[in-house]
Amino acid sequence: MHRRRPEIDPQLLSETDEQRQLRTVLRDLYAEASGVEDVREHLATPRGYDEALWARLAGEIGVHGLAVPEEYGGSGFTFAELAVALEEAGRALYCAPLLPTVVLAAHALLLSGDRTACERYLPRIADGTLTATVAGFEADEPGVAAERGGGGWVLRGRADFVLDGAGADLILVRAGTPAGPRLFACEPAPGTCRRTPRRVLDETRRQALVEFRGAPATAVGTAEGTEGTVSATLDTGRAALAAEQVGGSGHALDATVGFVAQRHQFGRPIGSFQAVKHRLADVLVALEAARSASAYATACAAVGSPQSPVAACAAAVVCSETFRLATAEYVQLHGGIGFTWEHPAHLYVRRARGAEVLFGTADRHRARLAELVGLATHGAG
Repeated sequence: MHRRRPEIDPQLLSETDEQRQLRTVLRDLYAEASGVEDVREHLATPRGYDEALWARLAGEIGVHGLAVPEEYGGSGFTFAELAVALEEAGRALYCAPLLPTVVLAAHALLLSGDRTACERYLPRIADGTLTATVAGFEADEPGVAAERGGGGWVLRGRADFVLDGAGADLILVRAGTPAGPRLFACEPAPGTCRRTPRRVLDETRRQALVEFRGAPATAVGTAEGTEGTVSATLDTGRAALAAEQVGGSGHALDATVGFVAQRHQFGRPIGSFQAVKHRLADVLVALEAARSASAYATACAAVGSPQSPVAACAAAVVCSETFRLATAEYVQLHGGIGFTWEHPAHLYVRRARGAEVLFGTADRHRARLAELVGLATHGAG
């Protein structure tokens, strides 16, 4: 059972000067190169994002390597710095595969403790030349099986709704073996791996069905450490997603406040009406709660705290609900224009709806949180 008293240094919850500077640089860059019209334009391309901007983020700012140790080509910072980048990406609705590549795949490699795999893949993730993702991490029973062939391990089976599954250069797969689940690295090739894009609500976060048909793979880490690696990776992903959701919620609130200050009815700004003020105040209060939950989850992930599972689940619930509320008001308080295809609000609504079920529903997180803190659950008597 986890102790209920937080064991994180309060200073870790505050933003450092370096993190503040990183935020400023990224916000300016996204404003310049990744506006809503840019997002719409790149959604129609084969990869679905601006590959030039992806290279700039990796090369000029070093976003991809922020949480990667220097020995593997990264900057040697922590998840706290990466969370700043993710929050700004969420605010701008950046549609490149940062979450599957830089968070999930990179942290799965690091958490596996497999130096050979880290040396092979992390430098290319850090410099932006390799995109990666994970598959089969959330399934109770792996839908992919690993078999020993003449030249090593091969994968057979399927994993559905894999983030960036149709385009990733590397897929880290949790697959079943006779000895239990094991983590494998697979560089998919057309002859042994069929990848079918799925139609999803949030087009800015592509997903795919991946079918392995004798795909060559390399074991990563140890069999004994697989489930721990997978669980910790998912909790890191939840903390990362929470940071994204805070950024998206912040954009929705700022855009709505700006609109109601300019839109006039009955000779006055609609933002001066008490009912509108109350609704925006509710969003602000929810956003501050989400910032706190996200900051705690980020701090736990940054130091590898045993409280990380608790913090990640709490952040997943709070930040998902806040993003849903903020985007709903984004649409409602913009009136008729907020319902149109041309307005960016619907893109944020779609991101919010997709994100809130990405690593499990809020009810599932609450149930897990109750188990983690030792609250017994009983059926109706």
